[in-house]
Amino acid sequence: MSRRGWFVAAALMLLFAAILFAMGRPPICPCGTVSLWHGTVQSNQNSQQISDWYSFSHVIHGFIFYGLSRWLMPRALLWTALALAIGIEGAWEILENSPVIIDRYREVTMAYGYSGDSILNSVSDAGFMILGFLAASRMPWRATFAIAIAFELFTLWAIRDNLTLNILMLVAPVEAIKDWQGG
Repeated sequence: MSRRGWFVAAALMLLFAAILFAMGRPPICPCGTVSLWHGTVQSNQNSQQISDWYSFSHVIHGFIFYGLSRWLMPRALLWTALALAIGIEGAWEILENSPVIIDRYREVTMAYGYSGDSILNSVSDAGFMILGFLAASRMPWRATFAIAIAFELFTLWAIRDNLTLNILMLVAPVEAIKDWQGG
């Protein structure tokens, strides 16, 4: 990727971090610590640290955005497609940290007590999306697809949640899935 592309990506990341700051999101975990990994889903540090179980989903976002960019904009430069992907991911992170989505998560998913992400976690989530996007740009599509399925199955096994269930539960909640996830 060109220097220009990296500059645009960095500027977009700073812009979306500034918007989250203006929304009143905490820069780091309100607990006062910064950790590379936090693996307990039902805790006050979930979605607050650099990475957690949902980081796998953000890598998959990158896979999806890369695939869509090649399908919908096959002639676009890589940095242009990545800039669009960062814009979409940033918009999702901003929406995800709005009261309407925070309340929705609390109502219909296993995220009991969810209060939104720290800015550190949101920016890291976008970083994991970028990692997935760039990895997908270098791998055969079958390998990308296989890794996405592996990530989905792994997180389903480990925490009873994944990108697929997250989307399903936000859009069309199923009480039996919510009960199973809470078990």
